[in-house]
Amino acid sequence: MPAIDSVTAPLVLRHADGNEQLVAACFPHPLGLLYLDLYWHRSGPEHAAHLIRGALSGDGPWRIGDARLRVLGCHNTDPHLQASFAAWQRYLREHVDEYPPRAQIVEIARRLGATPSP
Repeated sequence: MPAIDSVTAPLVLRHADGNEQLVAACFPHPLGLLYLDLYWHRSGPEHAAHLIRGALSGDGPWRIGDARLRVLGCHNTDPHLQASFAAWQRYLREHVDEYPPRAQIVEIARRLGATPSP
């Protein structure tokens, strides 16, 4: 199984209540999984970084606590998430200087207790 934080495809988190959201990044954590919301850097990790407690299992989709994490499907599979994903991709292309580089994101995750893959 590849390390969850090395997956480069867009990921969808499905919460126990059925709500789904795209995640900007996720990292293993000793207590479970740390994930960052889209646009997390605008508000800071104290508001947009979240910890799901539990053991991560699966090969994709993954299970963690009462949540499920999977790769975003095509337009016919996930039409309700495609507009958000397109806007996120557009933002990343148009604001390259605003979004932190991967190394900085990994360092922030480490400061939040995550254990990113080397």
